[in-house]
Amino acid sequence: MLRNRLFFVMGLLVVASMILSACGGTAPVATEAPVAATEAPVVATEAPVTEQASYTTPHPILGDLKVRQALSYCTNKADLIKSVYPLLSEEEQAKLVMNTFIPTSHWAYAGDENVTIYAYDPEAGKALLDEAGWALAEGADFRTNANGDELALKFTTTSAAFRQTWAAIWEAQMAECGVRVVRLHAPASWWFGDTTGLARRDYELGAFAWVGDADPGGQSLYACDEIPLPENGWAGQNAMGWCNELASTNIKLANNTLIKDERIAAYTITQAEFTKDIPSIPLFNRTETFATAADLTGFAPAPGQPYYMYNVGDWERAGQDTLILGFTQEPASLYTLVENAFVAVAADYFLRPGQTTSLNYDFAPVYIKQLPTLENGGTTNNDVEVKAGDKVVDANGDVVELAAGVKVKTAAGDEVEFDGTTALTMKQLVSKFEFIDGIKWEDGEPVKAADIELSYKITCDPASGATSFITCDQTAGVEFFEVGYNQTWLPGVQSPLYFLPVWGIEPSHQILADGRNLKDVPASEWTTIPEVAEDPLSYGPYMLTEWVKGEKMVFEANPNWVFGAPKTPNLVIQILSAEGAEAALLGGEVDMLDSTTLVGLNETLQAAATEGKINTLVQASATWEHIDIQLFIR
Repeated sequence: MLRNRLFFVMGLLVVASMILSACGGTAPVATEAPVAATEAPVVATEAPVTEQASYTTPHPILGDLKVRQALSYCTNKADLIKSVYPLLSEEEQAKLVMNTFIPTSHWAYAGDENVTIYAYDPEAGKALLDEAGWALAEGADFRTNANGDELALKFTTTSAAFRQTWAAIWEAQMAECGVRVVRLHAPASWWFGDTTGLARRDYELGAFAWVGDADPGGQSLYACDEIPLPENGWAGQNAMGWCNELASTNIKLANNTLIKDERIAAYTITQAEFTKDIPSIPLFNRTETFATAADLTGFAPAPGQPYYMYNVGDWERAGQDTLILGFTQEPASLYTLVENAFVAVAADYFLRPGQTTSLNYDFAPVYIKQLPTLENGGTTNNDVEVKAGDKVVDANGDVVELAAGVKVKTAAGDEVEFDGTTALTMKQLVSKFEFIDGIKWEDGEPVKAADIELSYKITCDPASGATSFITCDQTAGVEFFEVGYNQTWLPGVQSPLYFLPVWGIEPSHQILADGRNLKDVPASEWTTIPEVAEDPLSYGPYMLTEWVKGEKMVFEANPNWVFGAPKTPNLVIQILSAEGAEAALLGGEVDMLDSTTLVGLNETLQAAATEGKINTLVQASATWEHIDIQLFIR
C-alpha cells in the first residue's frame, strides 16, 4: 500500500499519530507558554464562523460553547474505559485518559497546566445547560428549551462491539445530565465511505478512532483550510468545521520545522485552543488486544506500527497452508487514497505494504533502499534565492505566491517581511527516494518510474477524491528515474518527516477489462474501477483472488513477491458477526482476531489462554477514541 504512505507526510492518520508508553473544568491556560505565532488572532469563545458558502450556520445546539462544555463535564472517561477494559488495574486505566488530541505521555503533550481539563463533574455540566437555556422540567427526563424543543442529539459511530459497549455507557452519562442521545451504529462501509458519513459531514456527534502514527501530525485534521466542503470537493479531514486561526497557524508551524522545541511550542498553543473551543471530546487511548491460535508463529504487532500485518509473510501454523483471519467489519473499497478505514488499509496491506515500518516508533526502510536523511546525504537542505511571484511556504505554513507583505523564514531562520523587490534566501529540501531492486507486480511486470509517476499524477489530481492535498500543494517538483524519484519541496517547507516516502506506485501497464490502459483513465473514475477498488494488482506477499461481499476475501501467495514466498500460501479474511467472533476463534474456525473485533481481554479469552488453547497479546496503542462535534449545518 505504497500510495497510503503519503499520509505519513500529510499527517493524515494523526493522527493520528501518537507515541505512547501506555492512547476539558478549569485548569488555567498558561500565559507564559512559548508562543510560536504571537500575531495570530484568538477566536471568540462561541462557535467559530467560517466565510465559506456552505456550512456557515452554527449548529442550533452544538454551536453553543456552553453545551459543548457541558457534554465534556458530563463525560466520565474512567467509566468508559472500565467498560471496555475491565481487567486493567485502575492505574492502567487512568493512563489511557486523553485530555487533548495528544496523549499525556507524548513529548508534544502541552502539559495539564496549559490546557483546559474537563474533569467529570455532572453538576457543573447541568449548570451550564441551565445557562444555555436548556431546562429540566419537574418530572422530566430530558431537557427542553423555551420553545419546548427537546435536547436530543444524534450520535453516530460504527457497529463494532467495542463502540457499542462504551457508547451505551456514554448515552447513560448524557441522560444523567438531561441530554437525550440517539445512537446510530452504522456499518463501517458507510461511516468511513468516500462519499458518505464522515466524508460528507453527515453527523451531529460522531465517534471513531484515529489510527496513530509515530508523529503527531494533525494539519489535515485541525487547520482552517482543511475543512471539507462541497466547494473544495470535500477535501480535508477537519469535518468538525473547526476554524480557530491561532490553532490553525500553529498546527501548520508544528508540522513545518525541523526544530523540536518549536514544534512543542506550536503544539502547546493548538492544544490550548482545542480544549477551549471543544470541537471534539478526546476520550481514551485504546489498548490493542489480539487473540490467535496457540501455535501461530511470526505474528508480532508492535507499538508505533499502525498496521500489524506489516510482516504477514512470516505468519504460519505448522502443517497448515491457509490462515483465516476473523474480521467483523468489511472494507468498502481497497482504493485507500480515498478509503482509509482501518479494515480497508489492513486488507490492502497484504497486496501493497508500506514502504517503511515504524516499529516501536523507530522508522526503518522496507521497499526503499534507505531513509534519505540529511545525515546520510540522501536529503539536502539547500539555500535558494526566491523572488516576487515564486511559490513558497510562508512563515505560517501556507502555500503562497511571494509578494510584498508576505512573511517568510529565511535560510538563516529569521522571520522577515518581503518588501516586494529584494530577493530573499530560503531553505529548500530535496530528497532522493530509491526503491529496492526486484519489485514486481503479481503479473511479473517490473515496477518502473512510470508507476511512480502515475501514483503522483492521480494522488494530486483534484478529481481523485483524496482527502487532503497538502503534500501535493507543497511539492515544487518531482524528477522520476528508473525506480525512484527526487522530491523537491517548495522553499520554506521544513517538514520534520521529510525522510519518509512521498509517492506510491500504480501499475501503469495494466489493461482494464474495458480495454483501456489504467494510466489513461481519468482520476475521477478510479473510485469505481473494479481493478482499483476491488481487485488491485499486488506487489506484496499476497494477491486477491476472490471477494465474496459480506462473506470473505481470499488471498493467494504472490509468486513475484520480491522477498520470496510467504510462509503460508493462502490467507482468508472471514467476515464474522461481532457476537460470534470469539466463539469462532475458540472453536478453531479462525486463526486470529484483532483489536477491531476484540473489546479487550475478557475472562473467557484469559481462561482459554491459561489453558493453552489460544495466545493473547495486549499492548499499548497509539490509536485513540474521540467524539467529534459538528459545529455547523448547511
